[in-house]
Amino acid sequence: MSMILVENLTFSYPSSYDNIFENVSFQIDTDWKLGFIGRNGRGKTTFLNLLLGKYEYRGKILSSVPFDYFPYPVCDKDRLTQEILSEVCPLAEEWELLRELSYLDVSWDVLWRPFSTLSNGEQTKVLLAALFLNEGHFLLIDEPTNHLDLKARGAVSAYLNKKKGFLLVSHDRCFLDGCVDHILSLNRSDIEVQKGNFSSWFTNFQRQQEFELARNANLKKEISAMQKAAQRTSVWSSRVEASKYGDGSADRGYIGHKSAKMMKRSKSIELRQQRAVREKSGLLKNLETAEDLKLYPLRYFTDTLATFDGVVPVFDHKEVCSPVSFQIRQGERIALDGKNGAGKSSLLKLLMGLPAEHRGTLTVGSGLVLSYVPQDPSSLKGSLSEFAQEHGLDESLLKALLRKLDFSRIQFEKKMEDFSAGQKKKVWLAKSLCEQAHLYVWDEPLNYIDLYSRMQIERLIQEFSPTMIFVEHDLAFRKAVATKSIVL
Repeated sequence: MSMILVENLTFSYPSSYDNIFENVSFQIDTDWKLGFIGRNGRGKTTFLNLLLGKYEYRGKILSSVPFDYFPYPVCDKDRLTQEILSEVCPLAEEWELLRELSYLDVSWDVLWRPFSTLSNGEQTKVLLAALFLNEGHFLLIDEPTNHLDLKARGAVSAYLNKKKGFLLVSHDRCFLDGCVDHILSLNRSDIEVQKGNFSSWFTNFQRQQEFELARNANLKKEISAMQKAAQRTSVWSSRVEASKYGDGSADRGYIGHKSAKMMKRSKSIELRQQRAVREKSGLLKNLETAEDLKLYPLRYFTDTLATFDGVVPVFDHKEVCSPVSFQIRQGERIALDGKNGAGKSSLLKLLMGLPAEHRGTLTVGSGLVLSYVPQDPSSLKGSLSEFAQEHGLDESLLKALLRKLDFSRIQFEKKMEDFSAGQKKKVWLAKSLCEQAHLYVWDEPLNYIDLYSRMQIERLIQEFSPTMIFVEHDLAFRKAVATKSIVL
């Protein structure tokens, strides 16, 4: 057992005037299974890179263990998987690697296949298995669930639960609950370490925010009442003091004593008010607000919007799944379910009129208006203004929606290629929310999206009930919004 100590960490990028981290201090145990959470763009991946020594910073990061990073960069993916893994964990025996792969439900023969032929899920699993064989290392795992299907997420979560000594960045609530015993939370004003899984952390965080909101409201009332009391006492003191010099006889000593007493009372109220103001200023620094979003779906003139009749995607002249037949009806929110490579994204592309080889018949209603969120957001380039113009969007509405999705105004001045992966995905989501459509077609919309925005989008869908067909492996989200599932 050893510790990783962070003392007075301060860091900002050369092109930025704002610090990503400022005088941050905390410590973590290298035996912990640590979940790392926080809003998009707040610095999670940056912190991992600081641990890896990629950037210069002020302060100290002290560790007695070396760090490994996932996703591991693989060069020349056409090499055999076994050859690549021998570089990842050079001291591991082959039998150890086979044992780890069995824990992850991965067949041993993947070792003798080119790495490029493995699915996204298989690539994730074999690299994690190899990295955990580097004994004595602390593993930094950056969003491993992206593009993993539901079954694969369950297998990876169960595997991580048997391990220790890792820091896991993830926004999948069920996944985190299944494999971590501590939470490292990157808040608005600080970093907090807490024992427990995500659900216990979130419950405590909500209670703290509710307490601070209630205390803040009480302090506002107290400060207002004390301001009025101080003003009244000050006025009374001035009047009493002035009465010493009026006409007629007066006990000036008594009047002066009374005036001084009132002034002292006024000063006491002022001190109490200052203490209340200081306490109030210390509240709500980590308050996470998620404004309600709005959506105005169009209503189609018939109940059925589209019909899949024996449709099956085809790759290299081979059918990738059994043919599927179903209808998309008004008000339904259909989740496409199936393992990676089963053809879910192909069905969505087919629905959008994009090239996708298939067999069977797809009938789309006349004049149907669709809104699409693609799986991969990495192609975004240029400015938000150019993006809005290219897609015929109201730029002001687009930026207003992004503000509600926790974009800072300074992001609007940056090129989109410099956005984080989560921020790029939010641009596509905001685009879809700008569009009035009969049918919303979303392909893994929550990849890279922070958990607050996930819950924000859940509330939006529950309130406005758009007709949707989507692919999403976040189990909590699917349970919250899907009205039915189609299994491929």
